[in-house]
Amino acid sequence: MNLANSTGIVTGAGSGLGRATAQMLASQGARLVLIDLNPERLEAVRADLPGEHVAAKADVCNPVEVGAAIEQGVGAFGELRFVVNCAGIPSAAKTVSRGVAHDLALWNRIIGINLTGSFNVLRLAVERMVDNRPDDLGQRGVIVNTSSIAAFDGLKGQAAYSASKAAIVGMTLPIARDLAEHGIRCMAVAPGVFETELTANVPQKGMEAMEKSFLFPKRTGYPDEFARMVHAILTNPYVNGTCYRLDGGARFAP
Repeated sequence: MNLANSTGIVTGAGSGLGRATAQMLASQGARLVLIDLNPERLEAVRADLPGEHVAAKADVCNPVEVGAAIEQGVGAFGELRFVVNCAGIPSAAKTVSRGVAHDLALWNRIIGINLTGSFNVLRLAVERMVDNRPDDLGQRGVIVNTSSIAAFDGLKGQAAYSASKAAIVGMTLPIARDLAEHGIRCMAVAPGVFETELTANVPQKGMEAMEKSFLFPKRTGYPDEFARMVHAILTNPYVNGTCYRLDGGARFAP
């Protein structure tokens, strides 16, 4: 996919991996529909990007709000060619802690935002993508979802988070198969530990424990390294239906 003048959605664009992805894609000439729940951060990101973009405050789990954001983007730029789902939240709660069961409302919130929110955005975006004119390679669109290495190496207290991210991996191939006839690819990226606002809040002991699992480079990932992976997926037409780990070789112990 040629990103110059192509329009796409980036969720979670107000911070972290979403913000870095928006910066990378905008630098390549893409026109973006930036989605986040924080309007102040969202507008700050939009104002800092080269080119013209739409900032849309929306809850990724809300079909009406996401639909309105898509209509705003299509109205401004005429089409929709890609989706990069970065919106997500962490959790830390054991299955049973001090004799008390994991809070079910927390479980549902994590699954709702990380998994259902991602699917909600992509399903509504695809509804518009199928009407795109195919490019020279027959492509009409690309979807990139964000999983996590917690999908494979979940830590204690990550049952909900790991389940949500493992499901992102699990739905990648079926969605790619569903959309193959339309010339739409679906991929996922499973990042390891990256320098974001989320990891900045991890206690020092927790970071030290994770750092023992780092292979090389022996450091956290940089958000622009995630953005470069997204760029590679969008622009390489022969990647489809799979999930790439992006973790410097890290494998978490329990």
